[in-house]
Amino acid sequence: MSHSPSINTTEKADNAARTTPFDTLLVANRGEIACRVMRTARRMGLKTVAVYSDADVSARHVREADEAVRLGPAAARESYLNIDAVIDAAKRTGAGAIHPGYGFLSENGSFVKALEEAGITFVGPPASAIAAMGDKSAAKARMANAGVPLVPGYHGDDQDDTLLRSEADRIGYPVMLKASAGGGGKGMRVVESGDGFQAALDGCRRESKAAFGDDRMLIEKYLVQPRHVEVQVFCDRHGNGVYLFERDCSVQRRHQKVIEEAPAPGMTAELRSAMGDAAVRAAKEIGYVGAGTVEFLLDADGSFYFMEMNTRLQVEHPVTEMITGQDLVEWQLRVAMGERLPCHQDELAITGHSFEARIYAEDPDQDFIPATGLLTRFALDLEGAGLNADQVRLDSGVESGDAVSMHYDPMLAKLIVHGPDRDAALATLNRALAALDVQGVVTNRAFLMRLATHPGFKNVELDTRFIERNEATLFAPRTYSREDYASAALIGLHQLAQECESDSPWDRHDGFRLNAPHTIRIALCDPASAQAPDSDEAVVIVEGKRNAGESLWNLTINDETLTASLQPLTGDAVAVTLNGHRQRLQARRDGHVVIMADPSGETRLFWRRIDAIDHGHHEAESTLTAPMNGTVVALLVEPGVAVEKGMPLMVMEAMKMEHTMTAPADGSVEIFHFQAGDTVSQGAVLLDFAANENE
Repeated sequence: MSHSPSINTTEKADNAARTTPFDTLLVANRGEIACRVMRTARRMGLKTVAVYSDADVSARHVREADEAVRLGPAAARESYLNIDAVIDAAKRTGAGAIHPGYGFLSENGSFVKALEEAGITFVGPPASAIAAMGDKSAAKARMANAGVPLVPGYHGDDQDDTLLRSEADRIGYPVMLKASAGGGGKGMRVVESGDGFQAALDGCRRESKAAFGDDRMLIEKYLVQPRHVEVQVFCDRHGNGVYLFERDCSVQRRHQKVIEEAPAPGMTAELRSAMGDAAVRAAKEIGYVGAGTVEFLLDADGSFYFMEMNTRLQVEHPVTEMITGQDLVEWQLRVAMGERLPCHQDELAITGHSFEARIYAEDPDQDFIPATGLLTRFALDLEGAGLNADQVRLDSGVESGDAVSMHYDPMLAKLIVHGPDRDAALATLNRALAALDVQGVVTNRAFLMRLATHPGFKNVELDTRFIERNEATLFAPRTYSREDYASAALIGLHQLAQECESDSPWDRHDGFRLNAPHTIRIALCDPASAQAPDSDEAVVIVEGKRNAGESLWNLTINDETLTASLQPLTGDAVAVTLNGHRQRLQARRDGHVVIMADPSGETRLFWRRIDAIDHGHHEAESTLTAPMNGTVVALLVEPGVAVEKGMPLMVMEAMKMEHTMTAPADGSVEIFHFQAGDTVSQGAVLLDFAANENE
């Protein structure tokens, strides 16, 4: 293993900081990462302490901890980012160490210094290492010193707008604007030309200031089709450092990862070794201790460039655990106790392939706007999908009955799978996604299935603009077959009978008889158009009877009749047989929407009976309403001023990401109902808009 050529005196002092064994661990985070850290801590015999805000008083991580302490109101700055409150909670509960998870205080050097002064162990790197990598501009200089390849760019202290524009012109478009103190996709924009530079800079600065309290920017050359490959590194306080191989995180939206995998496809042994050695050099250059991730851009020619180092455990660390058989949180805790690394480099090996899919409460078909609400159901039906716990892992921060708040990141869980090779692991991912049942809140599950079944993804045609390049197919309008309509009609009837006995088609009092034909009419359409007065509906005429204890059906669609039957299987699985063709599906109903999924994808259809009471369709709202809970950031036009269709009118922020509301037609805003800084609820009328008469 290589050793750092230079570790300064401050870093040596940090690494030699007193460490003592601890028996109580406070997790200064929430959601799935808090639950995941506590799971390992309990296995190691440690007592666990959770902290929570008023929004999380009943959250899963609070329920699972041995003790829990309130930090403050829902706003993160008054709770999870309140350093004094977190340290006070540790003192009150006798916690000798704090694990920060990721996000919040995980990369806050002031927090680490405050813990050192309080005599509490920080499960992470020293403050000097966080500082070295927290400022991306300074980090570039350190990496150059360590001989780590860098992308051309500007990382200087002079933040004058004119200078930044001239540097972007010098580097050559497209360029990437990035918050110097940031991460997680916030405060980042791709700028294609000089014309859009100033607007992008203003937006980045607003996001960066809101998320990190710092609006300094750096500029980098934007590689057109690079892959995002990161290396997991680990260092202890005794000078040892290893890499636990790499992960490919190329599939992203808004610079946030969506699906990650390990190992990275197509890696040669030589390239893996070169990237791994560079990552360890980067870590040792700053006197690193604990788990860290060095992120690289990998060009098509095999060249790789340092992008940044995340001085914490990564969201996607489970795929590394799956291919190495190591528990990275246990490594973190043992290193924090002063122990040496559990393995040398030559003792680490890759076994099989792993994928992680991030389950977000968001609507991909509405520009990924965050979603909130009550999770009426959150379950993974492994048995019904024919899977087992060795193949699939669900790291979740929620359960059925939990509320999804507007105050924090919208990630609900991570679905992680393992297989002997990439193809097998991908097939397992598709089956597991089909088996995941989330109701009550819109999620990206169906979008993940479209990604995972996309031919380009299967064929490793990966780069950081994969979603953008394949937008036409990933977001193509859905078409439905007669088999889709028939299956949905049958499943809807079956689940209606299961959910409400009085509505069972076998227990009705309107002329239906067990041994005689009876007609039921069902209308089906795309859920997105269900409330439109002119939605394109398919009508299925269902005739059913009992025959030797089996429910048989004739389903007529557009004058074509199918013979059908349905058999309930284990869990959410059913078998639908149409004209002798039997198909196994994961089937469920969320309100009026029937959801059918198999390893090839998901189908959703709005289901309603039209032989019973027909409430018809609700006319669409014509006013411009808030698409999610959030805060008004800026009003971009004056009332009464003429605007063109698509022109930005106002900016909202939800979960630290900005969303721009645009004009629905040529016309003008009559009045804004909210001002910058106001909090609004989903569905609230934001403004009155007057379209031109000829619109």
